[in-house]
Amino acid sequence: MSALFAVDALLPTGWARNVLLRWDASGTLVEVRPDAMRPEGVAQAEGPVLPGLPNLHSHAFQRGMAGLTEYRGQSEDSFWSWRTLMYRFANKLDPALLEAIAFGLYVEMLEAGYTGVCEFHYVHHDRDGRPYADDAELALALLRAAKQAGIGLTLLPVLYQTSGFGAKPPGEGQRRFIRATDNMLRLLERLRPLCAAQGARLGLAPHSLRAVPPDALREAVAGLHAQDATAPVHIHIAEQTQEVADCIAWSGQRPVAWLLDHAPVDARWCLVHATHMDADEYRRAAASGAVAGLCPSTEANLGDGLFDWPAWQAAGGAWGVGSDSHACVNAAEELMLLEYGQRLATRRRNVMAGAAQPQVATAMTLAAVAGGAQASGRPVGGLAAGQQADLVTLDAQHPALAGLPAPEMLSAHVFASHRTSALGSVHVAGQARVRAARHAAHHDAARGLVAARTQLLKDSP
Repeated sequence: MSALFAVDALLPTGWARNVLLRWDASGTLVEVRPDAMRPEGVAQAEGPVLPGLPNLHSHAFQRGMAGLTEYRGQSEDSFWSWRTLMYRFANKLDPALLEAIAFGLYVEMLEAGYTGVCEFHYVHHDRDGRPYADDAELALALLRAAKQAGIGLTLLPVLYQTSGFGAKPPGEGQRRFIRATDNMLRLLERLRPLCAAQGARLGLAPHSLRAVPPDALREAVAGLHAQDATAPVHIHIAEQTQEVADCIAWSGQRPVAWLLDHAPVDARWCLVHATHMDADEYRRAAASGAVAGLCPSTEANLGDGLFDWPAWQAAGGAWGVGSDSHACVNAAEELMLLEYGQRLATRRRNVMAGAAQPQVATAMTLAAVAGGAQASGRPVGGLAAGQQADLVTLDAQHPALAGLPAPEMLSAHVFASHRTSALGSVHVAGQARVRAARHAAHHDAARGLVAARTQLLKDSP
């Protein structure tokens, strides 16, 4: 049995004082007791203890191209022109390069306050689009990277079959992504015991309505839930206005409305982005129990638009955050950008706070942890008995935090520091992965990522 004493800790019910946290050998919290005395021999946290934040949307390989698309290549750049560049980069990957980039990224995530990641994995085959001798080769590279870094993982192999609504054939740049539905279900069967062996969760990601025809969507989700009735399902949806227009032209419905009418959307689902919904879609999607997967830094980077959070909040919707393309790898910064986007849209301040929790950073952290845990399909829902001991400790001596009460320390961490600079330690399943703001493999992981990126750029035309 291991233990930690926190003078201040953020529990699912809010801030508590003098909290004793105990966890067993599996890394599961067995006791979270406020108003406790510090037992002799139990270490005291160096500052307020927060629940670890799940990163609910990641394309790991895209960390290798961060910063490389910030130039105007045509008269008007958009998501679609960015996607063309991304395809070129994806087509240069091999298993070793993917593993090096993912390991470097996952170490960065831990140092940035994320304790788990949902990996939306769609590069499946070799550079010519042929399956590897081991059809799970690239998924195994991600499993190894997560295990080596020590980050929690929900692996979401992506079903991708078409290039547009109406079953348009895939393009040249998509050849590495394509799988038949039965082939995907066999891959899931292969990966299930391997994920379980390292405490990872396995789900499925139908890429989008434009990439998965209706029959394949129905068969894949039914097949997944026949294997595991509680497995998470993530899907990109309504990210771009062009996607909405194309869906209406194809079906007569907006994307989220079509999905709700034709798929068993419930609390197992994560609707990634869901940026462009109408009032009825906000209401119905929230009522389904699905999580909205918001990726503020990527949505800003790609010019997607702003999610209408007040409409989602009014409907009682759950949400979490992800770093998606990894132009930014910083848990607190995603929260800051989400709140700032809402301030710009509504011309109000502290939009994401509420009567029950007026401290906006506290309210956002609790909601993002709960929604991220739901989307992850893992018991990582905060500092409570039965949940995994995923803990992030703030550095109470950091100049931006020192001398403040705990709720204001969290506010300063999100809104008034360099964000990662105010982090002290990070535990995943009770194991210290980051100490004094650094992962033990920090330098090796960074060197590997840089070397992989250098090789990919060298191989580029």
